[in-house]
Amino acid sequence: MKILFIAPRYSGGIGGHAFRVANKLKEVGFDVELMHIPHIPIKKLKNPSFSLFGISKALLKKESYDIVHAFNVPSAFVMKYIKAKKKVLSVHGVYSEQVGLIHSSSLTSLVSNREKQVLEWADVLTSDSKKVTIDYKKKLNLEVVHLAAPLDFQKLDDIPNTPKIKDQVLYLGRDSFEKGIDVLKSAEKNIHGKVVYCTNTPWEDAMFELKRSSLLAIPSRIESIPQTIKEAYYLKTPVIATNVGGVPEIISDNETGILIPSEDPIALYNAVNSLLSDDSKTEILIKNGFKFVNENYSWKVLLPKYVEFYESLLN
Repeated sequence: MKILFIAPRYSGGIGGHAFRVANKLKEVGFDVELMHIPHIPIKKLKNPSFSLFGISKALLKKESYDIVHAFNVPSAFVMKYIKAKKKVLSVHGVYSEQVGLIHSSSLTSLVSNREKQVLEWADVLTSDSKKVTIDYKKKLNLEVVHLAAPLDFQKLDDIPNTPKIKDQVLYLGRDSFEKGIDVLKSAEKNIHGKVVYCTNTPWEDAMFELKRSSLLAIPSRIESIPQTIKEAYYLKTPVIATNVGGVPEIISDNETGILIPSEDPIALYNAVNSLLSDDSKTEILIKNGFKFVNENYSWKVLLPKYVEFYESLLN
């Protein structure tokens, strides 16, 4: 089986997920190619330039594939021009809602009007979030297959051992409005600890910081399934996150983590301060989070589902 993966990049976020899946599929005999596309690394031009360069590259491609799998909506514009028996698009949240939170109303209206048309270029849609599958069914009457994103335990085991830094609170993510970094900054003066921001940090360094932090704070306004929550669970760092998107799918409040309302700095610093001063609660969250991620997001559990998914597309 010959598969082409398309992603804006192959590190971090959904691009890192594409890279991990490709490597694992190769280990079990799949022929997987990663399509590398140059793009201008400027915030407002990044996705359009990726799509334009990608379309040009796709039009020049002579190979045909059994399956082309595009990750995130901008990749769909490239996927459309690849010759393949089946086309798959993984969506990382409801795209028009993501655009609406970040960009102008005119751009949001444009994206909303064309969203269904673009998504229907794929034969199959997938998402790592069950909520996204429900939202797209309600919004556009589109069927989306739930396909969870695994965690690479082996890579996390390679992160050097380090003691926890008492009362260190970590923010790990983009410096952008939808991630709610401004909410954490407004709460910071009332937090009884030191807040460390990892916004443009190599993955290994970010994981080392996560491993030695007392807790991870995720103040997002919108989310799908944050990979950082799974990573925190495995590295035994408790998590406080906003109750948005797919976050409640992987955080059971007061069992595996703490859920708080979005855009509420008071709730955020109260939750952080409470957990920093409660060692017994911290231990419960660490134990439950580690157990949850091992039982649900290992390759042992999820690789058979990926193999079955791709094989079923051609049957």
